[in-house]
Amino acid sequence: MSSRRLGPETLRDPERASSLEWLVADGLGGYASSTVIGLNTRRYHGLLVAALDPPLGRMLLLSRLDEALEVGGRRIELGTRAYPGVLHPRGFEHAASFALDPLPSLTWEGEAWRLTKVVGRSRGETGTAVVYVYEGPEALLELRPFVAYREHHALQHENDALRRDVWRDGADIVMAPYEGCPRLHLRVARGSWESDGFWHRAFEYERERERGLEHREDLFTPGRFLVELRRESVVPVLAFAGSIPVNRDAVSIVSAERRRLREARGGSEGLLGALKQAADAFIVRRGRGRTVIAGYPWFEDRGRDSMIALPGLCLATGRFDDARAILAELARHVDHGMIPDRFPEGGGAPELGAGDASLWFVVAAERFVEATGDRAFVRKELRDAIHSILESYRHGTRLGIRMTPDGLIAQGDPRRPLTWMDARVGDRAVTPRRGLAVEIQALWYNALVFVAELLRDGGDTARAEEWAALAQRARDAVARTFWDEELGFLADVVDAGVRDMTLRPNQLYAIGLPHALLPRDKALRVLDAVRRHLLTPAGLRTLAPGEPGYRPRYEGGIGERDAAYHQGTVWPFLAGAYFEALIRVQGEDGKDEAREWLRAFAAHLDEAGLGYVSEVFDGDAPHRPGGAVAQAWSVAELLRISTRVAGRPASPRGRAAVP
Repeated sequence: MSSRRLGPETLRDPERASSLEWLVADGLGGYASSTVIGLNTRRYHGLLVAALDPPLGRMLLLSRLDEALEVGGRRIELGTRAYPGVLHPRGFEHAASFALDPLPSLTWEGEAWRLTKVVGRSRGETGTAVVYVYEGPEALLELRPFVAYREHHALQHENDALRRDVWRDGADIVMAPYEGCPRLHLRVARGSWESDGFWHRAFEYERERERGLEHREDLFTPGRFLVELRRESVVPVLAFAGSIPVNRDAVSIVSAERRRLREARGGSEGLLGALKQAADAFIVRRGRGRTVIAGYPWFEDRGRDSMIALPGLCLATGRFDDARAILAELARHVDHGMIPDRFPEGGGAPELGAGDASLWFVVAAERFVEATGDRAFVRKELRDAIHSILESYRHGTRLGIRMTPDGLIAQGDPRRPLTWMDARVGDRAVTPRRGLAVEIQALWYNALVFVAELLRDGGDTARAEEWAALAQRARDAVARTFWDEELGFLADVVDAGVRDMTLRPNQLYAIGLPHALLPRDKALRVLDAVRRHLLTPAGLRTLAPGEPGYRPRYEGGIGERDAAYHQGTVWPFLAGAYFEALIRVQGEDGKDEAREWLRAFAAHLDEAGLGYVSEVFDGDAPHRPGGAVAQAWSVAELLRISTRVAGRPASPRGRAAVP
């Protein structure tokens, strides 16, 4: 898995090739992405998507850079574009190989010539580097940029507001199509420039059409670069939002990124090495701190996602300083015991809309301590935030979050769902889980036990015993309130005394968090039910087949997909909780099962977002991937478990279920 290579049999099949995507990130929230043949099938595909207010403010500036060769008196177009009912030009017909090693590299071949294109992002900068390597007789290379200049969720259409003028600034070609947007600087070594600005209309994006969204766009091309090629030529290209920093060159950027990504593997091979490399894309800058992009190409950073992903992305990879920065950044934003669920584009107050995200913050802090032993950091930087969370949950805070008399946590807001199963169609919550949600009780119990331990270690035994007693009260209440002896598993939600015994995966957190709520005999029964009805080769279903409302396919328009999102759709990140619970209860046998599952799952890294793990899969076989092609907690949880079964656990302490 150190390199992913495709041959002409795949690349010259445009339907197959257009389903295989690559993505490289810049550490700011920006990225470059396309398919392996350069056919953009999403509105998000582009060579330069820049995060102008990291990690937000993402704009797609440069959509594509199309190539054409003039060799031996013949013009050969190498780009591939989709228009209504036709692919034109059909550069894929000349595609000979694609490699991800670890940067995307596409090679075209013809009679006596070969041209290779490698793409990388400049780390920590709003720029993309492209390097062309040519072998063959003397030729002329044409490079034509197509600009979009729009917010990356939007589409552009031909308009009179776009400013067509292009000018030189030293070695750069510069344009500023719209007021208030950064200038686009393009630099092509040894290239001459010819302006001929015009619009290309009706580019089609097939993945957007499948999602039931507007899927046609007009792009403007300001002109073309012409580069004379000798028998062996290297053509470096830079595209930056704003001025190109001094002493930047494309060859050095590509070489540095290739080396850095290989080092991110930490010497690991196979799936483990691939996941470590993938993890690097999600850790990005926020102000002076760090945060986690929830998924590419369309997600921003989110509190819940960040905390679930942190142990895999940072602790399993030894990136402890990043973990500190991410935790400290979220701690700054705790408000009445709640961490932000998301940060809105354009600034403004963070959105506080999750009933579980703050408890995930406490669990992430505990896993940080387990991995690093650094209690001093938690006491100094996180103590006040953790105290605010527990006190606010105990006494009540926003959105109906409050502790009940028996020590459990209720939540509910008539306007929105507050658990991770938060999809809505219009004003209707698809999976309403108001009341006592089972995973929130598990998170609450874990937070209480952790804080009691921290206080005990710090010598505050009186307060430690207070929180420990509350933890025991919550534990006893879960046993009374959620367990169904006949069915052999826990209720998913209890509301006003009514138990919802729908079989869902959320109960796994009662076994798969650092402090288990269930004794071994009951844990085994839960795992048996989950294995039989929810576990798939791609992850865990969110609802068992046969349950009312089960949706076997994640497809159709936005409303249809949202209706299926947590109603049977498979989520790979849930495999983390399942295998953690299995290993805790079954020891080496559980590790063996996890290894076998991971070994089979590894093939997915070659079928959608190359080198990444998709957000979701269909509930029914063959479990087609869907959603975002690179999801942080998907990568993170599989990385955490891969590390666990490789004999180097993500955390040195693992607690067995209570005997």
